[in-house]
Amino acid sequence: MINIKKYTLPLFLLIMVSIISGCKKNNGFNVVISEDTSKPLPVSNVKVDNFTGGANITYNLPNSPNILYVLAKYRVNDNLVRETKSSYYKDTVVVEGFAKEKPYEVTLYTVTRANVMSDPVTVTVNPKIPAYLETRPSLLLSPDFSGVNITGNNPSGKQISIVLLSFNKNTGLMEIEDQFVTKNTKIDHSVFGFNAVERRFAVYVADRWGNLSDTLQTSLTPLFEEAVDKNKFSTLNLSTDTPIDFNWQVQNLWDGRADGSGWHTKFGEPLPYSCSFDIGKTYKLSRFVVFERTGSQYTYKYANPREFSLWGTNAAIPDNVKLPVRADEGTVIGNWVNLGNFVFPDPPSGNAPANSTAADEDFVKQGVSFRVPFGAPPVKYLRIAVSTVWGREAGAHLMEVTPYGTPE
Repeated sequence: MINIKKYTLPLFLLIMVSIISGCKKNNGFNVVISEDTSKPLPVSNVKVDNFTGGANITYNLPNSPNILYVLAKYRVNDNLVRETKSSYYKDTVVVEGFAKEKPYEVTLYTVTRANVMSDPVTVTVNPKIPAYLETRPSLLLSPDFSGVNITGNNPSGKQISIVLLSFNKNTGLMEIEDQFVTKNTKIDHSVFGFNAVERRFAVYVADRWGNLSDTLQTSLTPLFEEAVDKNKFSTLNLSTDTPIDFNWQVQNLWDGRADGSGWHTKFGEPLPYSCSFDIGKTYKLSRFVVFERTGSQYTYKYANPREFSLWGTNAAIPDNVKLPVRADEGTVIGNWVNLGNFVFPDPPSGNAPANSTAADEDFVKQGVSFRVPFGAPPVKYLRIAVSTVWGREAGAHLMEVTPYGTPE
């Protein structure tokens, strides 16, 4: 038998000698990229095209194969000086991150392969109002169920961060509760987890370069919400709903087991794939949590819903009508009203659904919350209508649904 311990040290030394010998043969960063250490000519014919929070600077490069890139140096706020490089193969450098809508100086250099810089060329840019400042005046805070809702406009569609704070009685400080990054032009974001008691909230806007807007503060009381009591749920048997299969009944959607059996339609039925149930009492719904089927064969695959609608009615006798595949929020079919249209989020990893990760599966297992529009009417009966699934199957399945709201 070979004594592994006996050979470990000599083998390690042999490997290290080989690595060191290899390094000696290659001087790496000690090699000068170019022997030409002459000072390059600067850029010429400089032009500026200003945009939200920045500018495109175009120029003519000197005719020299020794130039490697153009360097732009500029101050974006009181704390940060930025450097941006643009390849020799381009005629434009993008400068951005400026804190205000005012003139800023940008200094341009050509840099050679020997790391020699040209004389500076200074140009003045006049960036348009940065996105974080453009967004801030439109922000509004309003009560939401068990939380606060933030709305506003981001006209440029530039990336910004919306930061929510609330007052902590224990520390006596305003503390960050939530921060979300968006490029959406319309902001509509809710943060949950607060009791229905008055509390001071604040919100501000930030960008990638550390620029911060002023802060909007207000006191408001989150609306009361509770999980709807599933012990009072019952199946609403409508012939216009999709037949079930595999004995996965509708009532499995409220058995408290997202890892057991769920609701499963028969394959080959026409869209939408729907089911209906009675939630036992009239509620103004705030949100609902959906648990899809998980496991390597099912997460972001198979018959898990991707696009679906929630319908509701408060009528004493719900109409037995076939729902449309798609309809606008607020559409009325019989005595059913479309409470909202929803899309299950893509895998958080950024992978394609077919290549979802273990982290993506954990995300799905936690349940995904969908906010019911505030203007939706109170309802006692619900219908889920699935219009697309993640796979190619002509059917749908779900494991569990948990609605929240305020009882009427």
